[in-house]
Amino acid sequence: MPDDPLQPDPDEDLVARARTGDTRAFDALILKYGEKLYGLVYNMTSHKEDTYDLLQDIFAKAYHSLPKFRGHSSFYTWIYQIAVNMTLNFLKKRKRRAGGMSLNEMDSAVQTDPALVDSSHMANPEKQSKLHELQKRLNEAMLGLSEAHRTVVTMFDIQGIPHAEIARILKTSEGTVRSRLHYAHLQLQSKLQDYWE
Repeated sequence: MPDDPLQPDPDEDLVARARTGDTRAFDALILKYGEKLYGLVYNMTSHKEDTYDLLQDIFAKAYHSLPKFRGHSSFYTWIYQIAVNMTLNFLKKRKRRAGGMSLNEMDSAVQTDPALVDSSHMANPEKQSKLHELQKRLNEAMLGLSEAHRTVVTMFDIQGIPHAEIARILKTSEGTVRSRLHYAHLQLQSKLQDYWE
């Protein structure tokens, strides 16, 4: 997954075949990274339909841009860069268009999405209720972060991407990533503090 100059890109063969027009090879890449990219975009937008629309655009852009892919990074890093940039551009347009997303507009599906809900709590209504409340509060706190801070929290805390990889994807320094994470964590702690008291 991370870019290691000593290791060949595990996607090299699929990328080479996709570049020659082999759509099955590109489909295999989508299957490999689609779920992770869904999680990334969904946690940045908090909106299921926007996420599906964005993913279609991200995959279309990646497919059409494959001839420009030089292999200076792994395919994984490259498609994550496309996803992050397109999602940030989308969020900027949405903010300009509607003055930002209100908490009431937040996708209620966040609270029932199987990818985000631990199904072991489904049989216990009290735990389920607490989990929904926590998810709601966490989403509100996440929406209160700037787009740059929400992006690094999503990538590090939710997606589990290492600092160095995030820095490569965002084309910034590792120090900047750590700084943004630290600031975002302080903000989230502050906004969620009363929940734990």
